[in-house]
Amino acid sequence: MPFSLDPEVGAVLGKLFGADPPPKPPVGDIETRRSNNDAFFGLLNSQQPAISDVECQDFYTKASDGHDLLCRWFTKKGAKLSGSPAVCYAHGGGMISLRVEYYDSTIKRYVKATGVPFLVIEYRLAPEFKAPIQVTDTYAGLQYLVSHAKELGVDPTRIAFMGDSGGGAIAASLAHYIKRNKGSPVCKQILIYPMLDDRTTATPEDLAPFVSWDGNDNKTAWTAVLGQDRIGGADVQPTEAAARMTLEDAQGLPPAYIDIGELDLFRDETLEYARKLGQAGVSCELHVFPSVPHGYDAFAPEAEVSKRTFEERFRAIRSL
Repeated sequence: MPFSLDPEVGAVLGKLFGADPPPKPPVGDIETRRSNNDAFFGLLNSQQPAISDVECQDFYTKASDGHDLLCRWFTKKGAKLSGSPAVCYAHGGGMISLRVEYYDSTIKRYVKATGVPFLVIEYRLAPEFKAPIQVTDTYAGLQYLVSHAKELGVDPTRIAFMGDSGGGAIAASLAHYIKRNKGSPVCKQILIYPMLDDRTTATPEDLAPFVSWDGNDNKTAWTAVLGQDRIGGADVQPTEAAARMTLEDAQGLPPAYIDIGELDLFRDETLEYARKLGQAGVSCELHVFPSVPHGYDAFAPEAEVSKRTFEERFRAIRSL
């Protein structure tokens, strides 16, 4: 049988976009994608209920080139942390758009449900900053958390790295970066519909009616991250696009939690990534949620499938 869209998710999409979604910008048009994402996520945030029992504080740390990086720290209000697990988070947006502030509501939801503090890192975007800046910026944020673990009440051996979409790309590549450079380890990688493969530049015909991020979006983003002369090339490393990993690359990576929608452009590359992790002896918990496209939990957070998705993520975070 052909794929179908979850009715609750479809109803929300209908309310947001009507019968005729706005036309997609052409390949290479980053500014329109940025403004569209800013407007869309701003709208979604305005519709979220306020979460008053989670507070945030901004810190700054230095990137490898001396750039001041914003790191936003989220904790339960009044929490007295000691030896707590923690999560470092890289936001989505294809590595070309969005900012930490657009994720305040989402991160507060995770912290409220789990009690686990989060550090969200304002990594620099492509194409102004090409790979590996996105990964090295987030690693600098991780190093900040490790070096300040005692004063923040965190156990440095219980820090996970998490990201969604383009942030999932960063989280996955960060695990490879840490392995290659013998850096500060993480105890788990939590990958939410991750963007893993720069070679995914076409939309499969059976997914075309449903995808919210299509092959042209992906080609635009990966070209911005890697450069026109490198996208799809043989020299791309898993520290840049994690799907390029070999079984040898996968060995010794931290255990993974991964979830993906059945109607997501990233579905097949995610399934292949999970398969390689398993073949390499890396524990991997994989969830494929039926009848939902990329980002469904963000624009339809109250749909039953989104609630199930969040419960699985909450459980993975609590297990750290």
